[in-house]
Amino acid sequence: MGGYVALEVLRQAPERVERVAFLNTHARADSPEATDNRKRLMALAEKDFPAVIRTLLPKLVMEEHLAAASGAMTEMALATGRDAFLRQERAIIGRIDSRPHLARIRCPALVVAARQDQLMPVELLQELAAGIPGARLEIVENSGHMASIEQPEQVTRLLVDWLSNPERKTT
Repeated sequence: MGGYVALEVLRQAPERVERVAFLNTHARADSPEATDNRKRLMALAEKDFPAVIRTLLPKLVMEEHLAAASGAMTEMALATGRDAFLRQERAIIGRIDSRPHLARIRCPALVVAARQDQLMPVELLQELAAGIPGARLEIVENSGHMASIEQPEQVTRLLVDWLSNPERKTT
């Protein structure tokens, strides 16, 4: 959800942002199908929040990373809680299509996609990067949606390199 928040900050107060990194996010509004899925998850959360976590985990991480990541991710989700999950889902459903605003982003921007991300396919992140003048696109291999958990060393290297060289274009 951080990318959606960053896009809104850039829309409302671009002068307050020196640079921005988007990890596994896109600029489109929620599709009707995505909204329907969110509403189903929200209804399930009202009855059984741990079931939502179990439902989402296989979509968030690759199967080969599931055993290693599920404990920490479950703890994070439970610590955040059902009510926060419901608020976040409502906010995501209500977000605008940010694509028309991308060309106005003037700060250095890094867009990080994950090759096996089921929720945010590489094509959506390519679209995000293409819409931002001078944006740098990087693709993390062997990772699903949770690239910072599944491939922390690779994501850290990308961020450190970008923070050191924000003007360098896509590799």
